[in-house]
Amino acid sequence: MNIAAITLHRGEEPAISGPQGICNVFFAHCNLQCRFCQNHQISGNHRPVPTAFHSPEQAAEAIAAILETGVHRLGFVSPSHMVPQMVAIIAAVRRRGFRPIVVYNSNGYDQVRTLRALEEWIDVYLPDCKYGNPHLARTLSGAADYPEVAAAALTEMYRQKGNILHLDDNGQAERGLIVRHLVLPGAVANSLQVLRFLAHELSPRLTLSLMAQYQPTAAMDNCPPLNRPLAPAEYEQVVAELERLGFTNGWLQDMASAGHYNPDFSRPTPFSD
Repeated sequence: MNIAAITLHRGEEPAISGPQGICNVFFAHCNLQCRFCQNHQISGNHRPVPTAFHSPEQAAEAIAAILETGVHRLGFVSPSHMVPQMVAIIAAVRRRGFRPIVVYNSNGYDQVRTLRALEEWIDVYLPDCKYGNPHLARTLSGAADYPEVAAAALTEMYRQKGNILHLDDNGQAERGLIVRHLVLPGAVANSLQVLRFLAHELSPRLTLSLMAQYQPTAAMDNCPPLNRPLAPAEYEQVVAELERLGFTNGWLQDMASAGHYNPDFSRPTPFSD
């Protein structure tokens, strides 16, 4: 099953985690190998990751224990390379009588045919749109084709869910698409490319989460400018473009957020509340 953790997580966007949090299944390893990944303890494909979950039923049991506390959302983080396992887990959870809102939290490097097969399984897509610049995508994630692959993937997600994020009476997402973009230090031009793609090829009405939480890991110590936090002026430039393009739905982050989203997967609960 290649599961690194199944845990309650309160650090997602307000419409995803809300006050109760979301039950997140963190898959180990990844179909991208981003050099700056905050989940590097589990995402590196060279790392063996011990797991306590060896079947869909074992995973469903752990998920059910969290859902029974009143949590209504089930997220799968880095699922792109584990889609059959994810579907088997969702089916096992449903057999136990639960029907949580299912969130597909990916890096955006997804195959269109896979997404088409998931249309009836996924309620909310929560993809990244990391790069508009192929050179940066190759340098930082080993995938020069990321812009074109992600463009096709997000277009398919948009086809399925449209640009309206459907919320329940408590403001929690029930169906839709939320696109994330992490602004990287020294890469403002890349962020502007991403925003222009989203606005011109999809819609400025979609829900966008523009993140300022970049925190350099030890692997970036000798890799300027990624060995420093994001500068406020850099984020402000990207926010200005977001506003110019007409985006009004979603979330911005405070610059202090860089100190609040760094998990430790050696602990039973990787994210502090």
